[in-house]
Amino acid sequence: MREIERRAHAALARRAEAYGKGSDAASEARPIEELTVANDDGRLWVATHDKEIVGFALLSELGLFAHLEELEVLPEHGRRGLGAELLEAACSWAGSRGFSAVTHAAFHDLEWNLPFYLQHGFVEVPASELPPELIDLLRRDRRQRLSSDPRLLLQRDV
Repeated sequence: MREIERRAHAALARRAEAYGKGSDAASEARPIEELTVANDDGRLWVATHDKEIVGFALLSELGLFAHLEELEVLPEHGRRGLGAELLEAACSWAGSRGFSAVTHAAFHDLEWNLPFYLQHGFVEVPASELPPELIDLLRRDRRQRLSSDPRLLLQRDV
């Protein structure tokens, strides 16, 4: 899965450059320990093709919210509905666990990213309405991984 993450980030960075946008999206892959804990907790879903993992979705828990940390599909397996299936599985899980919503910090200046989430029932949460845990999450993202990327916080009620 770490290779999927690296390749997906690299593809995202190339696409951002093609649109004239800078991106430090090709950041390091998540530590294997983080993925292992998420898997053990049931917060990690994978998509497979011919018994090989080709995509994954990772959630974290933030109080009343489940937060979609990452949704990645290998570029050569993209545009086949795998990302949508992973997203639906994660949202279904969150609803079954009593979370009020799934949140996600989406790139708003890359024309293919934000529409995907809006098409799947997410809406923008105005900055003035962000609860403290989501403000902290956006600050963490900017510090740790995506210091210059402009993101919007989205939410889908579950």
